[in-house]
Amino acid sequence: MHSKELLSVIAIHGGAGTMSRASIDAGQDVAYHAALQAILLAGQALLARGGSALDAVSLAVDMFEDCPLFNAGHGAVFTHDATHELDAAIMDGATLRAGAVACVSRVRRPLRAARAVMERSEHVLLVGAGAEAFAQACGLELVAPDYFSTAARREQLQRALTLDATLLDHDASALVFATPASSRPPLDEERKFGTVGAVALDAHGNLAAATSTGGMTNKRVGRVGDSPLIGAGTYADNRTAAISCTGTGEMFIRAVAAYDICARMAYAGLSLDAAAQEVVMKVLPAIGGRGGLIAVDARGNLSLPFNTEGMYRGHARVGETPQTAIFA
Repeated sequence: MHSKELLSVIAIHGGAGTMSRASIDAGQDVAYHAALQAILLAGQALLARGGSALDAVSLAVDMFEDCPLFNAGHGAVFTHDATHELDAAIMDGATLRAGAVACVSRVRRPLRAARAVMERSEHVLLVGAGAEAFAQACGLELVAPDYFSTAARREQLQRALTLDATLLDHDASALVFATPASSRPPLDEERKFGTVGAVALDAHGNLAAATSTGGMTNKRVGRVGDSPLIGAGTYADNRTAAISCTGTGEMFIRAVAAYDICARMAYAGLSLDAAAQEVVMKVLPAIGGRGGLIAVDARGNLSLPFNTEGMYRGHARVGETPQTAIFA
């Protein structure tokens, strides 16, 4: 077995999308890089202590869900009915155990609920009121639905309603911003796929993946994307790789994107990067799929491809300086 310094690694993403018209303004991406760095440092430290890949991805997504810069947990986008519906999933590559929740609106940390489904039930996916009741029975924190709301997300809904359009986390034709250029994020919030996720390989050689999302701005109530669907937006198998996706969820579902990468590795003998590039750059675009993913294989190789202009992303190996990036 390799030493944990060589082996342990975590990668994260905070969504993919197109460049903001103001992205060339100096310094505007500082907050995003700082948030990504903080999450990576926490995950890296956990792995350095010999912590598990499952705990590392759980911690990373916990932090994403508490950060209003990203569309997960506090800061989730609004549905057409001005409500919130959150989805999350986690998978253990060592055992192929998985847990997920969808369309929850009162669970403060949806990823923790997904992990509880995996560890404390015989099921894989619970939705809506049943998922919330299960989370409550497990002692997880429930909140009033407006806990997730922010003024910026409400403004996005109002602009979407004006257009009568569904913004795919938040994808649509360019809209005029109401916010000053100096405070605009580097990826256009009206044209971004707002999922968060993490993948990790620990010192024991185990893989894990986790994904969480607030869905799509102005989506139809009850719509579920790829994030909580095992094999579509989230997958982990110690024999191949751990993957977390972000993008046009319906296309990732149709392509079974996360599992397809593992299948190409297992059956065609492709490397992680070759398999990931094939899916993101060929399979998905062929059916109109846009976005990206993060992946780590059983040997610690990383692949973070995307077919949009940018993807909030980063990775950290134990003993090395964390790396973050937004654009290609």
